[in-house]
Amino acid sequence: MELLPVENIQINARKIAEIDSVVKSIYRLIIYSRYHLDDDLLDIYVTGVNDLKEQLSIKNAQMEAQNEEEAIEYVKNLKVSLDFVISEIVLHQNLSKEIQLFQLLRLVSPETNALHPNRYRHTMVQIGAHICPDPMMVPSLVSELFYRIQHISNPIIRAIYFHHELIRIHPFADGNGRVTRIAKNWMLMYELYPPIFINDAPQKKDYISTLANSFRELEKSPNQWNRYTELFFEQELDRLLINSNLLYESINLKGLSRECQGVI
Repeated sequence: MELLPVENIQINARKIAEIDSVVKSIYRLIIYSRYHLDDDLLDIYVTGVNDLKEQLSIKNAQMEAQNEEEAIEYVKNLKVSLDFVISEIVLHQNLSKEIQLFQLLRLVSPETNALHPNRYRHTMVQIGAHICPDPMMVPSLVSELFYRIQHISNPIIRAIYFHHELIRIHPFADGNGRVTRIAKNWMLMYELYPPIFINDAPQKKDYISTLANSFRELEKSPNQWNRYTELFFEQELDRLLINSNLLYESINLKGLSRECQGVI
């Protein structure tokens, strides 16, 4: 397997500019409006993350757990891992090292880490029609991935690229999807973007299908940007744009409520 060359990424600059515009609008409200408090963003952001925990927990548990007991454990581990990410962000720690993947694996999939402590997988893995790289290649591919993301200046594209390629590598025996999605959201949240998440089962089906098609095309033409890879990036940008607008609306409503009540 060859990683998708960073220079081949075709960025939808218009959509990224739209996301950045919404995020800047949020900060304008916080900084310049007399009807917003300096902790409004933190309050709503933390509330939003807590809501995200519940949505991710319930929906992912329903779609991935085999039984109720497993779903409960899944929920607990997911919440612990997201709390860890928030605490790391407060300490100004972004996701930038391989060891952080193992930290996430220990939290989100402790059973996998117990079987293979602090190790990448040592067996062949196939997801759908995609045969993941030989286990011997995994350490070098992950190291190369962390090196390559240093050369992606835009944090949104960096996070989406990381997500796409880490899933394609599939470095662990299990828990790859959970680790990858949390890692991506760590990178986004550190840069003060809202997290990206899958809303429902149909959206998850599209997500899996798009990734599978992207992997298939990249297997045939490793260095060629294709329409399915582009579609995956577009879908992720759409999800981020929706969440950014929701965050803005929440912030704005707080200010409008105070203005109508004559508060501040």
